Amino acid sequence: AGPQDLECLFDVFLSLVQNHQKQVSAKALLTHKLTFSLQPPPLAERPKKVLIIGSGGLSIGQAGEFDYSGSQAIKALREENIQTVLINPNIATVQTSKGLADKVYFLPLVPEYVEQVIRVERPGGVLLTFGGQTGLNCGVELERAGIFKKYNIKILGTPIQAIIDTEDRKIFSERIAAIGEKVAPSMAAHSVEEALEAAEQLGYPVMARAAFSLGGLGSGFADNKDELKTLAVQALAHSSQ
Repeated sequence: AGPQDLECLFDVFLSLVQNHQKQVSAKALLTHKLTFSLQPPPLAERPKKVLIIGSGGLSIGQAGEFDYSGSQAIKALREENIQTVLINPNIATVQTSKGLADKVYFLPLVPEYVEQVIRVERPGGVLLTFGGQTGLNCGVELERAGIFKKYNIKILGTPIQAIIDTEDRKIFSERIAAIGEKVAPSMAAHSVEEALEAAEQLGYPVMARAAFSLGGLGSGFADNKDELKTLAVQALAHSSQ
């Protein structure tokens, strides 16, 4: 229990105990452990211009928290002298305020419009994880359409495959099981009939969750077929899985 920022000091103590016969200096070990070493930048070539997919309309899964994180991302990029281009249709956000992003496009967060901005602006990198659910879905669609590859754009931050793996319920449970973590037995369904069949195999009560939905839209518990049917209809109205 307690803070973990100086957990490394315990490693120093263990090293001292293990090497007590060699008369290793505690001061030398502490200095070595706590000395800051500057790592080389992960990007060989830093992009001069970055496109940020904004937070969009206020709803669960893409509300104020993404407006906040997006505006912080813009500030961080500006500190590094990187030009920022923001796409956000919601005028009532902090990140669209004058003086934050270098350029703001008040356009819908759909692949067609984002591609038009990419064609005009030609950014060197893109940030997908500051736009909430709509931004993530848009980024996945652009990747599948080969837009980022076509315009030679680096995806910065979370890799696109990690986004796909966590958004798809079936793939996510497989990834969790692969590393030996315990996860509730689950099945993916793409229709109401499939959902009912899956529930029969898993056993009631069941939890239904729509895929590609951070905020839990169309999710809930079902104790019987009728409840599950209602949930599945709601969930499949927002998602394919």
